[in-house]
Amino acid sequence: MIASEAFSGKSYAVYGLARSGRATVDALLASGADVTAWDEKPEARASLAPRDKLRIADPLVTALYGYSGIVVSPGVPINRHPIAERSRRSTVPLIGDIELFARARAGLPPHKVVGITGTNGKSTTSALLHHIVTSAGLPAALGGNIGLPILGQEPLPEGGVYVLELSSYQIDLTHSLDCDVAILLNVTPDHLDRYDGMDDYAASKARLFTMQSPEHAAIVAAEDDYTRAIAGQLEGRVILVSSADVRDQSRWPSLQGPHNAQNVAAAVAAARELGIDDALIARALETYPGLPHRMERVAEKHGILFVNDSKATNPTSTAPALAAYPAIHWILGGLAKSDDLDACLPYLDHVRAAYAIGDAADQFVKILSTNGKKVEKSVTLEKAIASAARQAGVGEVVLLSPACASFDQFKDYEARGAAFRAAVEALA
Repeated sequence: MIASEAFSGKSYAVYGLARSGRATVDALLASGADVTAWDEKPEARASLAPRDKLRIADPLVTALYGYSGIVVSPGVPINRHPIAERSRRSTVPLIGDIELFARARAGLPPHKVVGITGTNGKSTTSALLHHIVTSAGLPAALGGNIGLPILGQEPLPEGGVYVLELSSYQIDLTHSLDCDVAILLNVTPDHLDRYDGMDDYAASKARLFTMQSPEHAAIVAAEDDYTRAIAGQLEGRVILVSSADVRDQSRWPSLQGPHNAQNVAAAVAAARELGIDDALIARALETYPGLPHRMERVAEKHGILFVNDSKATNPTSTAPALAAYPAIHWILGGLAKSDDLDACLPYLDHVRAAYAIGDAADQFVKILSTNGKKVEKSVTLEKAIASAARQAGVGEVVLLSPACASFDQFKDYEARGAAFRAAVEALA
């Protein structure tokens, strides 16, 4: 784990004891800090082994005088949760585990940090860059909003690269992360229950750059109104990239579609900033295996390709998947985040038929039939897969790209993707 003398002798409250919270408790205790830990779930509290300097108590009602921070899980909605007012009244800052990592950096062997944010594509870009760095023979760690909590990982040796996927929630809780390379991919409507409109959400993303030293590289895919506006306000070393920078994706089976062209452009620019040779980058792009549930090629049966894009939980993230294939049997639906499919409409000529599931089924049947598309109300994922498999022809694609959250029928998008994979594997 990453421990630091910067925390020794100080007191912290840790609110939320899921994976990152538990790693934070462990790292702080190993650093010699006093820790007050809490989770609303009794079983989460009970799972912490008793240790010196660890106290189980709720920071909402516990005295916090002299504390150096309240470390909050990114899942806690700080725009409306009482922990935010508690922080203000006690004058103890709300921070996250990424801020603790930032404060620990001075004691780590010389290294570089790449921070990657954006509404869509940040997981793929982070995993792709990590693959490029490791393929080039450099020590690397992948963390933040992907993989293992960063504080729970072992420190890298000199010359290592920490690749951090950063959600807006994590950036909100970070104040001093000076990324050697910071990347913004895109800003489209999402998570607006946590922000005062799109401008506020975009400003959260932009804070990744305001924490940077001016000599460090800011990479922006300036392809939407918000990223263009943010790029125009930045000072220092700004590198603009776009999907148009990538001419031929045919050699990269796990990186198809215009959204992945943007991801590749950003990852390549970052790799160059890290001093990685173009020949090594090219080889790494060809061997990148892809991430589960993100344009994942599950199987090919009877000449039909089945693709799992369960991670596409809004229309904007589904649109590039529709653009990637010319003949699609599209499975969509779930818990809708918006009342339209406007971002997907330009690619409906790629859709041979659609199969609507979940809470949004009626809504999407109406939209697609109004736009002249053949659409079935399948309701369940299993029925949609069976029907699509019967109707698809050789050379066509059965694509799960729901444009919706999963919580109406599944625990999360991963469970939905796993169900898709299992149902496809069960097909004769």
